Amino acid sequence: MKTIDKIKLPISAELAAFENHFQEAMRGNIKLLNIITNYIFRHKGKQMRPMFVFLVAKLNGNITESTYNAATFIELLHSATLVHDDVVDDANERRGFFSIYALWRSKISVLVGDYLLSRGLLLATERKEYDLLQIVARAVKAMSEGELLQWEKSRKLDITEDVYYDIIRQKTATLLAASSASGALSVGTSAEQVQNMWNFGELIGMAFQIKDDLLDYDKSNFIGKPTGNDIKEKKITLPLIFTLNQLSNGEQKGVLKKIRKYHDNQNVIDEIIQLVRAKGGLEYAEMKMNEFREKALQLLADFPDTEIKEAVKLFVDYVITRKK
Repeated sequence: MKTIDKIKLPISAELAAFENHFQEAMRGNIKLLNIITNYIFRHKGKQMRPMFVFLVAKLNGNITESTYNAATFIELLHSATLVHDDVVDDANERRGFFSIYALWRSKISVLVGDYLLSRGLLLATERKEYDLLQIVARAVKAMSEGELLQWEKSRKLDITEDVYYDIIRQKTATLLAASSASGALSVGTSAEQVQNMWNFGELIGMAFQIKDDLLDYDKSNFIGKPTGNDIKEKKITLPLIFTLNQLSNGEQKGVLKKIRKYHDNQNVIDEIIQLVRAKGGLEYAEMKMNEFREKALQLLADFPDTEIKEAVKLFVDYVITRKK
């Protein structure tokens, strides 16, 4: 059995029921809108965030209708951000299929993203899930700030390791934190435990993003070489930050100059990837990723050893062992 199937096993019935909740929440009154949302639904990914909502909810209590509301709101938000991200990144592909941006271009993509977010907001307010709304609003604010901070730093190419952690904490980790916290909230745990589960999700989210950054040095294009998409987009991630710190000021300036001027030159990208490998940038990033993993697992120590706890631990491990 695949790891992802083992993770889903204790919540399989809930995930099956969630599919209907999510599809129904996206449905609108306009034919074009329903065509697009059906396309999104058919090409959805692993749905790791709603999966995480159910896992944490079951870890902390008994799943309720609020758990379905939380999982649906989180996935609506995640879907909205992906649609908007593809516009920002001028991305024509999402999960191996044409993106909404590629098929319907920017104006419709932005409107569809806004629609999905509004559906989540209405779901929370109509069902009086005000605490859930507060958790998700906190995440949306942080995600927006993280994206803007990354854009600002990509222009100046002056990202330190601490700034990098700030960016990924806001940009990526907060949505997994919100997933975890809303799962705990939905089963009536204390405010203190909800915050603990926020911290748990945030740590997993940090490891998740570092893994993504490592994959950029492993994923291959059609000729078998790493794509280096982050370098193409002038994103300075942890493997490169560590590598730059091993160089003299003059060498640093030389590498940054190449990224600034030749970031779309594959030969230059390959050269920088080789430098990162030679200087131990990948090993360092992997070490930091595992540190976040260990801190996350420590927060599970007080939970009894059960099938659901084992599934949560498998989820944590899957985050850092996945191949894409």
